[in-house]
Amino acid sequence: MNILIDMPVYAPALKKLRDMPGINVKLTDSPEERVRPLSKELIADCDALFCTFPPENHRDMAQLKFIQISSAGYTQLIGKGFDERHVKACNALGVFDVPIGEWNMAMMINLARDMRGVMHNQDAAIWDRSARFQHEIRGGVVGIWGYGGIGRETARLVKALGMQVHVLSRSGVKPREDIYNVAGTGDPEGVLPDKVFLMEEKEAFLKGLDFLIIAMPQTDTNAGIIGEAELKMLKSTAYLLNPARGPLIEEQALIKALEKNWIAGAALDTHYYYPMPADHPLWKMPNVILTPHISGSSLSPKFLERVWDIFMQNIERMHNGRHLLNELTPASLKGK
Repeated sequence: MNILIDMPVYAPALKKLRDMPGINVKLTDSPEERVRPLSKELIADCDALFCTFPPENHRDMAQLKFIQISSAGYTQLIGKGFDERHVKACNALGVFDVPIGEWNMAMMINLARDMRGVMHNQDAAIWDRSARFQHEIRGGVVGIWGYGGIGRETARLVKALGMQVHVLSRSGVKPREDIYNVAGTGDPEGVLPDKVFLMEEKEAFLKGLDFLIIAMPQTDTNAGIIGEAELKMLKSTAYLLNPARGPLIEEQALIKALEKNWIAGAALDTHYYYPMPADHPLWKMPNVILTPHISGSSLSPKFLERVWDIFMQNIERMHNGRHLLNELTPASLKGK
C-alpha cells in the first residue's frame, strides 16, 4: 500500500506505520490546511491519503482507495465524487469530543454566573456581589441537538454535575459502532439521556431547556435549521451554545433574539465570517461570549496523537478487511 501523508507528523505513529510490512510512506514537504495541487510524482501511485483537505488534483489519483481527513467536519469532501470513484472516506469524528465537551461545560458556567460581567468589573475595579453572579447550573436541563461524539461527551460531563440531559435526534439514540472514541469518554451505549425527542417533537424539546447545545454537523440541507421560530420556542432564561457551525443558526434571527431578550444569552465558537468583522454586533453584546473557533482545533494538545490514532487504526482495519472508523456514507459525501 502506498500512503501519502499531507499532515504534520506524530513521530511515534509514523515510525509504527513505516515498520508495517507492505507499507510505503510518502510525506509532503510542507503540509498545509488549505486546498492546493500536489505534484503528479507524489500522487501518481497513491492508494491512501491522510490530509485535512484533498488536493485540487485529487481526480488524478487513479489508484486512490481511502482518504482520511483530520477534521470532524467533512464539507471539504462533499460533492468531490469520492463516492462515485468508490473511495472510502473517513473523518476525524471523536478527536475533539473532549475539548469541545469541556468548552461546553465552561461556557454554561460562565453564562450562568455572568463571568463576562465579572471580568468587566475586575477591569474597572468594581466590587459587585450581585445575585446574578451566583447562579448554579445543577438541576438544570441541557438540550443537545444531535447526539454524536461531542453530544455524548457533553452528556457524560453534564450528568456528573447533576443536570438532566434531553436529546433531539432524527433517529433516536442508539449504541455507536465503528466510531472513534477516546477511552473512558462519551456515551457509546447511548444510555445517558433522561429524555429523547424526535424531530416532530422539536417544540416540546426546545420549550423545556435551560441550555441548548448545537452538536450536529453542517450539511447542504441544514443551514439555518434554527431560525426565529426555534429561538422563540426557548425560554427567555435559556442560553444557546454553538460549538458546531455558525450557519446552522440564522444570523439575523440570532442577533434579534439576543437584542430583544428572547433568550438570556449565547456562547458562540463557530461563526458566520472568518474572522468576524470588528463592527459585527455580536462582539459588544453583554450577554454573548465569543471564542474564535478554538473549542477544538488542530492546536489542541492531543489533536495530532488522536487523529493519527484514527488513521493508524483505519490502515490496520483496511489490511484486516474490517469496517473503518468514522466511514462516511455515499449520502454524506453528497451532502445529504
